[in-house]
Amino acid sequence: MLKVYKRFAIIFLVECIFVLFCHWQTASLIGKSGPFSCAVYDSGGTLLGASVAQDGQWRFERGNVPPKFEKAIVAFEDKRFFIHPGVDFASIARAFASNIRAGKIVSGGSTITMQTVRILEKNPRRTVLQKAKEAFIALIIECTLTKKQILSLYAANAPFGGNVIGLEAASWRYFNRPPESLTWAETATLAVLPNQPALVYPGANKEILQKKRDLLLKRLFRKKIIDEGTLALALEERIPEKPFALPAQAAHYLEFLKAQNPGRSKFYTNIDLDLQRNADRIVNKWHKEFLSKNIKNVCAIIIDNSTKKPVAYIGNVKETKTSAVDLIQARRSSGSLLKPFLFAAMLDNGMVLPDQLVLDVPTRIGSYKPENNIPQYRGVIPAGEALSRSLNIPAVKSLSQYGITAFLEYLKQCGFTTLNRTADQYGLPLILGGGEITLNEAALAYCTMMNLACLEENTVAKTKYPTSPGACYLTLSALANGARPAEESQWKTYANSKKIAWKTGTSSGNRDAWAIGVTAKYTVGVWVGNGEGNGNKEIKSNTTSAPLLFDLFNSLPNSSWPAFPYDELEEVTVCKNSGYLAGPNCEDTKISYRPKNSPLGSCCPYCHIVTLTPDLKFSAGVRDMVGKYAGQMPVAKKWFVLPPSVEYWYTKHTLGYREIPPELSPEDPSNARDSALRSLSIVFPERGANIVIPVEIDGKKGAAVMLVAERNKECTVYWDIDGDYLGSTTGTHQMACNPTTGKHVLTVWDSAGRRDSTSFTVVDSGD
Repeated sequence: MLKVYKRFAIIFLVECIFVLFCHWQTASLIGKSGPFSCAVYDSGGTLLGASVAQDGQWRFERGNVPPKFEKAIVAFEDKRFFIHPGVDFASIARAFASNIRAGKIVSGGSTITMQTVRILEKNPRRTVLQKAKEAFIALIIECTLTKKQILSLYAANAPFGGNVIGLEAASWRYFNRPPESLTWAETATLAVLPNQPALVYPGANKEILQKKRDLLLKRLFRKKIIDEGTLALALEERIPEKPFALPAQAAHYLEFLKAQNPGRSKFYTNIDLDLQRNADRIVNKWHKEFLSKNIKNVCAIIIDNSTKKPVAYIGNVKETKTSAVDLIQARRSSGSLLKPFLFAAMLDNGMVLPDQLVLDVPTRIGSYKPENNIPQYRGVIPAGEALSRSLNIPAVKSLSQYGITAFLEYLKQCGFTTLNRTADQYGLPLILGGGEITLNEAALAYCTMMNLACLEENTVAKTKYPTSPGACYLTLSALANGARPAEESQWKTYANSKKIAWKTGTSSGNRDAWAIGVTAKYTVGVWVGNGEGNGNKEIKSNTTSAPLLFDLFNSLPNSSWPAFPYDELEEVTVCKNSGYLAGPNCEDTKISYRPKNSPLGSCCPYCHIVTLTPDLKFSAGVRDMVGKYAGQMPVAKKWFVLPPSVEYWYTKHTLGYREIPPELSPEDPSNARDSALRSLSIVFPERGANIVIPVEIDGKKGAAVMLVAERNKECTVYWDIDGDYLGSTTGTHQMACNPTTGKHVLTVWDSAGRRDSTSFTVVDSGD
């Protein structure tokens, strides 16, 4: 009994060793396959593009063999393929006899399995010993792989002429289609190529190739694999004259995927071939126009919000010095693209409401003096409108309030990975383009914001995005109200127009023009500029990237706007004039919305109780009620009042603002007013400003024009610098002066005794 057990143990051990040997031998053989080309496919499995393998061959990773090719190759190369064990001894005997009769080798008798071994062994010299070795390995392979797997291995490695290896590469090179969609004639053409790939292939020996193809088609007919009608049509098909160039769509996306997934060679993507081609056409159309302005590069990406994957990816345009650079992944100055994220963060922190007035006046924070893109000031402007107009001064003031460090951390949580400097290094210019981002990450961040606004379940549940759905919705709603480029300015009048939340940005020095737009379905991102980084005054987002953005959107299917997220927002009563939470002195109020659970902000600082004469013509206190007002009591009224320095700019652009009536006794210095209602304020120079005295055309030093706001039009304003009296003004209060280089103090006072002062520094124009 013990001997029996030993015998079984030995047999079992031998079997295990044999199985392991077979698997090792098979794995070793498969490992000899050459390097694969990297290929990218669209959402339907169509080849978008490929890169040649490291050895210069077009060789795609193996896949399933289409039924047509399976039948054709078996009929042509190895008719007993599915019944022999890897070696067809009858075929070998017949080949041996034929070779003896001919006195030379005319037939090899190799099966498909043996041919596969020979191909993977790099076609060594044909000898009897080599043939025996191939037969032995073929028998081993048949023990470890199925017939389908062997066919797949053969089809992926067989030579098809030139530098084309494998069925899929051949199908695209010779017929510009995947092998699954080939006709019987095309399939038969490919099936006969591996037999003599160096001699016969499309573009070489056409007559021989057609003869071999037709013989195979007739054999398929005799085997009743195809019918007579199919045969007749197949015989009429022409042989391809020469190879096609492989598709070259989304070439930059392929390189990006290769870099992100080293070792992979096949990439099935969400790219929509129709959208890709359309986007490519539109981008190239605009690029031709941009070239006339010496703008050389454009890139664009379209993302399906539901998957957060690109459906179109144009990494660059062709025929420029930097065409190979994927500009979608390139780090560039952000321009104004980060402003919506600051707005959303402040909404969630109760620091602002959509209609809340924010300051837009000449501003200096430390040594930093931001300016709007258009050199004008509005005094105050609703926060949402400041965002849609992309005003710089309100954005810088907001960042100063929110904090640079906190904002940097917030941006990193939004998915921006390239902002890797410190808050001190970025400073307040961060919000105006002081940091570098990529179009890919920016578009994904906007995409996530829209998904949250749409209350996409997966996004809301899984995202670590730091902004609430309510804040996202309010932010995108503000962006949707921006004035579109001229071609799109009347979009609201058309029934089929798309509501789009969009934002542009132009970097300092006109090096980058950005535009990103979002609907519920799609996110579109565009960058325009010069890949080498040189600036150009024509690189402006409103005339380059923005029109291109809307052209791309117009080519996309219609997309809805997210429903109002009632459960994510809370009603608040705000002042109708200021947009702040309504205070006790606010006369007109309205309903607004804030993100759910966000902290309550400040009450309105601009509405006050003012006392007026009974006829409402003058501001007056009790002591002012003399003359015709003697014995009467002043009337208390709620009034929306802006500070004089703000009012000065606000009234230049806004109609309907009610100024406080003039004071009844302006000459009485004892008529003290609430500081918020004071009438006199220096507008320029602002406190701590560095100013440059201009040089005129004739070379002489010019003058600085000082500016004061005075509510009471009847008052005279007196001017003084460093104790030196300059003069007085009435009506419009401007004073030209030429102070020396260095620090100075400007003091003004009016005929009612009100005073204001500020310090400033005159610097040389060369400083």
